[in-house]
Amino acid sequence: MKAAFVLVRCELGKIEQVANALMEIEGVSEVHSITGPWDLLVKLYAPDYDAFSDVIPGRVQKLPGIRETETLLAFRAFRAEG
Repeated sequence: MKAAFVLVRCELGKIEQVANALMEIEGVSEVHSITGPWDLLVKLYAPDYDAFSDVIPGRVQKLPGIRETETLLAFRAFRAEG
């Protein structure tokens, strides 16, 4: 499985609504409220990188309450021992 992180900027007052809608999308494993210029950080998985081209513009970016997104594709995960 391939991983991607999507930064989401929401319309004012829509963070919780958008977060709940994101959790309903297949492949989304986590949604975090974050500080900084973005409102949410979404972690999602797909079988290959091509599948993200269906999910992110086709489902994520079309949700009501989303103003802007930025997608980061993960190449390798590093894990702490223990």
